[in-house]
Amino acid sequence: MPDFQLFIGNKNYSSWSLRPWIGLKQAGIPFNEELVPFDFKNGNPDFRPFSPTMKVPILKDGSLTVWESLAILEYAADVFPDASLWPGDVGLRAQARAISAEMHAGFGALRSACPMNMHRKPGRIAIDGKVRADIDRIIDIWRECLDRSGGPFLFGGFTIADAMYAPVVSRFATYLLSDDATVSTYSSAMTSLPAWIEWQEAAVKEPWVVEEEEV
Repeated sequence: MPDFQLFIGNKNYSSWSLRPWIGLKQAGIPFNEELVPFDFKNGNPDFRPFSPTMKVPILKDGSLTVWESLAILEYAADVFPDASLWPGDVGLRAQARAISAEMHAGFGALRSACPMNMHRKPGRIAIDGKVRADIDRIIDIWRECLDRSGGPFLFGGFTIADAMYAPVVSRFATYLLSDDATVSTYSSAMTSLPAWIEWQEAAVKEPWVVEEEEV
């Protein structure tokens, strides 16, 4: 039986931690959570004992250490094939992997301008053309997937692709980035998940403020 231990950072700010956390929770995969707060001024020295990259999230399964959100979720899908973390159809699975990889590697302008911050009171900020292009591309992805699957999630049922885009749902809400109906529909499905509600309730109760992440 796997013995998953998931190390995460602050729930309010750590978008990368949210991805595997909500993926495992939604799939019903048991794990022990270890939250280690960020310490930007000192380079997060408390991450050293468990993280080879000095970053979070980190998954430990016995003697095995897995880092990077997408790799953690891929490993969980391999260990728990019945959890349906990827679509069953090979073509849809390829598309889910493609948009997950695109999120993992891209959208840097949006991430930089609009860090995840569940404490923050919703309000618009000035954004440039690069951020707008990221927003438009994400909406196109969501619309295409939902039109094909019928929803409520990108490939019908919740998959790794939804876990990878979960922080964007938070960003869209915090910074009021779009009035598009697709965003509203998809965001409603995501924020209604028990796993989402559990994460957000914990995030807004956190006492830590990381000035580097405040806009």
